[in-house]
Amino acid sequence: MASADDRGLPAPLTLDAALCFAVYSASRALTGFYRPMLDELGITYPQYLVLLALWESDGPSVGALGERLALDYGTLSPLLKRLEAAGLVSRTRRREDERSVTVRLTDAGAALQTRASCIPEEVVAATGLDARSFAELRATLERLTANVNAADAQRRAADAA
Repeated sequence: MASADDRGLPAPLTLDAALCFAVYSASRALTGFYRPMLDELGITYPQYLVLLALWESDGPSVGALGERLALDYGTLSPLLKRLEAAGLVSRTRRREDERSVTVRLTDAGAALQTRASCIPEEVVAATGLDARSFAELRATLERLTANVNAADAQRRAADAA
């Protein structure tokens, strides 16, 4: 382990000090925990995220769904194509604007929600966190995401100027 500074923080430029590595490791652990449950449902983790968004609000445009999931069209489109091939979603062009495509759950996609309903409880239990700590962690991660996205946008704007 790297030495700590006088505030108890790990030395910079070490793996122990790298927030990115802690977030990456946590993400890998969580997605690995999900894998067997999602395998039983016949879906991947990214497909599960798409389905979560659709179970929450069915019928968005591809653009709105991409925005909700923070995925670009080039990443989302193949996911939707595979979900459609599996019979879980349908994509239809909007009559009022044929450039826009609506994504809807099929009956099979909607039914999968019942089979997936135990997943959140299992994930919460696996974290070992009580309800309050779990909610605080989620809020902290949401703040972290918003702050880093804002800082990145500022940096890109400064670079473009």
